[in-house]
Amino acid sequence: MSPLLLVVPTVVQGLAMSVDEGWYHRRRGLPRWERIGHPLDTLTVVACYAWTLAFSFEHAGAPLAYAILAVFSCVFITKDEFIHASRCSPGEIWLHSVLFVLHPIVLGATGYLWFLGGHRALIVGQLVIALGFAAYQFVYWRFLWQAPQSNP
Repeated sequence: MSPLLLVVPTVVQGLAMSVDEGWYHRRRGLPRWERIGHPLDTLTVVACYAWTLAFSFEHAGAPLAYAILAVFSCVFITKDEFIHASRCSPGEIWLHSVLFVLHPIVLGATGYLWFLGGHRALIVGQLVIALGFAAYQFVYWRFLWQAPQSNP
């Protein structure tokens, strides 16, 4: 199997995130909790990518620590679903379910790339894109987004 195929789930996840962020989030706006929480979701993924770049797979305890980070990330991203249940359209909820399925696949594929070794550039690319997305989320929702004005 080509290592590039292991990046396909990340690309699909990125496309799904683009629809979620670019269509659904902008359409409905995000309450404060989500404006804070969504960049944190992305940072849990950044932590996983960074871990694989900071430690070799053979480093004592590194695979277990990665597994713990990955499981934490998979659970952490579900924290907003209580809010989403009342605020989101059925289409957005379905898209979130797709993202929840893709999330462990992406982290598993990244872990496998790490295990294979020699594919550092692919993981660096994923890290750079994730950091860019986190920066966008923070800047857009904190400084650029304008909450709709309520009419008196």
